[in-house]
Amino acid sequence: MDQRISLITLGVQDLEATAAFYEALGWQRVESEDGIIVFDLIGQALGLYPLEKLAEDIGLPVEELGRGASTFSYNVRSKEDVAPLLALAEGAGGRILRPASDVFWGGHIGYFADPEGTIWEVSHNPFSPLSPEGAFRWNGY
Repeated sequence: MDQRISLITLGVQDLEATAAFYEALGWQRVESEDGIIVFDLIGQALGLYPLEKLAEDIGLPVEELGRGASTFSYNVRSKEDVAPLLALAEGAGGRILRPASDVFWGGHIGYFADPEGTIWEVSHNPFSPLSPEGAFRWNGY
């Protein structure tokens, strides 16, 4: 098995409202079948799928599937890029969980939640510079 993630699927309660949030961040939908909304990312895709349908696909009751304790990180090229992205997310209907601030390990981060509660970290990690096209590696490019 290759070390990669091809598709991140979020089980959401309000498909169109959640899609509108990501579109307000500047992301563009790609053509997909009815009932799922997809955004191509650099090297992978983000899918939005009705929570009930995702639970059904997995074979779990919605209550057991719930909302996972997870975060998704969006790394940026400079410390100064963190706060404007948090502001963009807030303007799109997201909720700021942690404002942009320095962290003990030398980076600069902030957190926001999308309208469904999915948590995103916006991070500048000076030890992991991004590739020219924006790809991330733990030890940088």
